[in-house]
Amino acid sequence: MSKAASDLVVVGVILGAHGVRGDVRVKSFTAEPDALFDYAPFLSENGEVLITPARARPAKDHYIVAPESARQKEEWDAMKGTKLYVPRDALPEPEDDEFYVDDLVGLEVFAGGDAPIGRVKAVLNHGASDLIEVQPKPSGKPVLIPFTLEDVPVVDLTKERIVVANFDVWADESKPEKDA
Repeated sequence: MSKAASDLVVVGVILGAHGVRGDVRVKSFTAEPDALFDYAPFLSENGEVLITPARARPAKDHYIVAPESARQKEEWDAMKGTKLYVPRDALPEPEDDEFYVDDLVGLEVFAGGDAPIGRVKAVLNHGASDLIEVQPKPSGKPVLIPFTLEDVPVVDLTKERIVVANFDVWADESKPEKDA
């Protein structure tokens, strides 16, 4: 799936204000968290500059950023959850077997054979590991599948497709039988 150089890619999120001096808490989504600052300034989804870091220091699971243009505590708190973007062409090309999340969204999903069973709706991470959310065709309830080599053995960006090893197992909503 070829992405235009002007596309924006999510690299972090605003967690809210830090104190009352205009600093903001930012969580990095980059593989190396501090590499986030190599891609600044951070933009909104519309391409508007939100944060140009003057300084940043690490905290427990985020960074405390002193921006060049400070905002009031209430403004930062109102922006909590706002995703931070950078232009796609500012990022390095991924290594072999590495992917940007944006490259996976929209890919056709196959469970073997030539007939697609759905599309990747989203890539999620709730702390343990990445999950791909598959929207089955023609309609149906989305299915979450661990994004592991065992469960998703093939990612082919040139053919715009992925293969899920055991889709039926993950799509099965039946309750397991009780042990006798």
